[in-house]
Amino acid sequence: MPGTFEYQWGQVVAQAWSDPAFKAKLLADPVAVLQENGVRPPAGLRINVAENTDEVLNLVLPAKPPAQELSEEDLQPVGASQRGYESCFRCGESCNRCGESCNRCGESCHRCERC
Repeated sequence: MPGTFEYQWGQVVAQAWSDPAFKAKLLADPVAVLQENGVRPPAGLRINVAENTDEVLNLVLPAKPPAQELSEEDLQPVGASQRGYESCFRCGESCNRCGESCNRCGESCHRCERC
């Protein structure tokens, strides 16, 4: 949906894939490129953009939630229900189910054998 961060980021990604100069600028100064394209990053955060390649896979380690937010017991059902719902190696979009292609870029899911 236009106006959502995911949609806006998808537009930036598409332009980076088709325009090498834009991609270079996005990798060098992501905040400026996002702002120029109407994407408002949260103030005060440093933003990094890294490119996955055939030889490099960047993984994001999410920030740890506060201890009082979730217990180990709370996390168990979440992990079990998320099997088969991994991120696409190419674009980061979540796969719907093992064995299917990514909805965003069409890349085949490569994690299914590990789910």
